[in-house]
Amino acid sequence: MKGDGIGVDVTDATLAIVDAAKNKVGGFSLDYQFIQAGAAYYQQTGQDIEEGGEQVAGEADAIFLGAIGLPSVRYPDGTEISPHLRLRDRFQLYAGVRPVRAFPNGPKRLSDTRANDIDMVILRESTEGLFYTAAVHNRCPVESDHEVQDVMSITRDTTEKLHDFAFKLAEKRKHRGKKGVVTCVDKANVFKSMAFFRKIFDERHANYSHTEVNYNYVDAQALDFIRRPWDFDVLVTENIFGDILSDLAGGLVGGMGMAACGEIGDNHGLFQPAHGSAPDIMGQDKANPLAAILSGALMLDYLADKSANTQLADAALLIESAVYDCFSDNTIRPMEFGGDMGTKAVTDTLLERISR
Repeated sequence: MKGDGIGVDVTDATLAIVDAAKNKVGGFSLDYQFIQAGAAYYQQTGQDIEEGGEQVAGEADAIFLGAIGLPSVRYPDGTEISPHLRLRDRFQLYAGVRPVRAFPNGPKRLSDTRANDIDMVILRESTEGLFYTAAVHNRCPVESDHEVQDVMSITRDTTEKLHDFAFKLAEKRKHRGKKGVVTCVDKANVFKSMAFFRKIFDERHANYSHTEVNYNYVDAQALDFIRRPWDFDVLVTENIFGDILSDLAGGLVGGMGMAACGEIGDNHGLFQPAHGSAPDIMGQDKANPLAAILSGALMLDYLADKSANTQLADAALLIESAVYDCFSDNTIRPMEFGGDMGTKAVTDTLLERISR
């Protein structure tokens, strides 16, 4: 689903890079099916996704989304067009994976040189929490012109799977030379739902007792992202906390143009850049495609796990390494960071690097 605004631009860039990595590595093929969805489609048809689109997405091995939303197009209740929230709920994509990594020659938002070592993953629960009401309309327990209430929902089944995902992710990262430490981020000192979230974290940790754990209240975590973000590895948190913290963390390493995202459930995975549709620069060759391209690498890594085809993982690593190497030798300089390279130039440079 290319979606709206720069979603079209960055999706085209991602598919070009993914195909180049596929051709270089070999050993697998990809079959694309395109689905119309988004605010522009809603404006034209009154539907936010084409007829049968959700079923087609559910039958796919993975879903890729460019970006959705236009500021001037809203549902009758005033909220933004958001079929992707419904997909999260329908396919129970509970594990929102948000990698945050500093790249050489990228923007330095913190003066401390240790900020060069930022390399962490924020794991955001993506189906419930304070987004429970937003995922599906008509879930508000009170909705009138005098008062509106949203629901914070934390369920045992989903939270157990989320924490297990966090511990397994930490094990995988430790195997790759990372810290392998899981930090539980909550507000357990105030909310019963968050105390429940932490209780389940401790219960699941018993099955991964060799994994080091830490705890942080969400407000303290926001502060620590400024004071010492290089100390963190895997952070697991509730939906809206993860939504906010991942944007803050993304800003530390450049901006939302670097913010890749995977949303993974037991049977489905959806991959998208975490930035918006930026319709003001659509089609102007100004968008930074790297968040989408790195989301494409996440998708390949997911498909590798799902299919047990290691060549998909090799292709994912090839893309990630190409991005890192091009930053290292300063051959990609996105306009988003004050550079001189638009969407096409960044994409072409990565294509050349991958080819050799």
